Amino acid sequence: MLLLQGLMGPLFRRLGQGLIRAGHKVYKVNFNGGDRLFWRLPGGIDYCGSLEAWPQVLEDLIAEHGITDVALFGDCRDHHLAATRVCRQLEVPVHVFEEGYVRPDWVTLELGGVNGHSLLPRDPVWYRETAAALPPVPAHSQVPSSFRRRAIEGLAYNVADVLSRWHYPHWSNHRPWHPLVEGMGWVRKLRRRKEREAASHRLLARLEASGEPYFLFPLQLDSDAQIRLHSPFAGIADALRLVIGSFAAHAPADVRLVVKEHPLDNGVRDWQQVTADMAALFGVGARVDYLPWGDIVPVTRRARGMVTINSTSGTLGLAMGVPVVALGHAVYDVPDITFQGHLDTFWQAPVAPDGTTFAAFRRVLIERCLIPGGFFSEEALDKVVRHAIARFEGRPIVPE
Repeated sequence: MLLLQGLMGPLFRRLGQGLIRAGHKVYKVNFNGGDRLFWRLPGGIDYCGSLEAWPQVLEDLIAEHGITDVALFGDCRDHHLAATRVCRQLEVPVHVFEEGYVRPDWVTLELGGVNGHSLLPRDPVWYRETAAALPPVPAHSQVPSSFRRRAIEGLAYNVADVLSRWHYPHWSNHRPWHPLVEGMGWVRKLRRRKEREAASHRLLARLEASGEPYFLFPLQLDSDAQIRLHSPFAGIADALRLVIGSFAAHAPADVRLVVKEHPLDNGVRDWQQVTADMAALFGVGARVDYLPWGDIVPVTRRARGMVTINSTSGTLGLAMGVPVVALGHAVYDVPDITFQGHLDTFWQAPVAPDGTTFAAFRRVLIERCLIPGGFFSEEALDKVVRHAIARFEGRPIVPE
């Protein structure tokens, strides 16, 4: 097994340890100091060359070490895009980790690619027929997750990256900001945490007390490759312009739009101000709200509909029976599940998902693309490692 870049943290180290205990030979390519910091196992290979030279180096590594499988986190990073092309030519399976299509307590582990690269069909009949032949989902329990742990691991990774750039002269982060710029954004955001929480509580209380109907637009990360590569937008600002412009022109006059900030947004750009500016530009400043903090579940449950690009928030809305329209290439954008018309018509006549089809889709997704667990607690990582190795070895998920 060859591991490429993982999540910022110990995921791939823990996976490597599990694979070694299971008798597998494991190698890991480190592209920067953050990768190296969290590996610290035998089989580490520092790659200090250019992106242009990477495909041939990877091909040589696969041949030299007899690699039968490759695993990576996020299939849209530059080195991973090149790697999947090489592996496709060599017929080497690529296992792609991502945050779960269905959350919480699930992790995506899909063969070949995710979302726009997914090999899953978009045929609702296929999902209903395939799910009918599957047993019920095995028993599944929640796992703890720590935002503090995620932040500390991300900070450690970025510091190690910055301090080792001299050793990896060709490395370029897939994120658009220098790690120090991103760090300053987090500092500014955390300083305003109490203020942001209070504003969110006031908005949620007002929406609940008034009973005003609203649509929900949960933002994604501006740096997310799912936006840049699997949607028609260059970034979140473009998506905000389209969504607010369409809302202003076509939504009923008594309906509001709630824009929710992504919980992991780094604060480098003030999306609340961007949203307010867009709403004012289109003359709907009094009807557009911004939710900077809080649990997405209750605000989704009361929404008339959800607009998303390809966020996993879409599956949350669908599970609650909320109408969802996807503006990008989302794995769940399937007839009978998501709204298939134009955004302009969604505001007037949102259509709820067919419960039977969505249940079938979810069952197939769990069978093919999901494993139990998470990334930000010991219990969650234990589950991911155990089930990932079972998936690699072709064994079924067992009840817990």
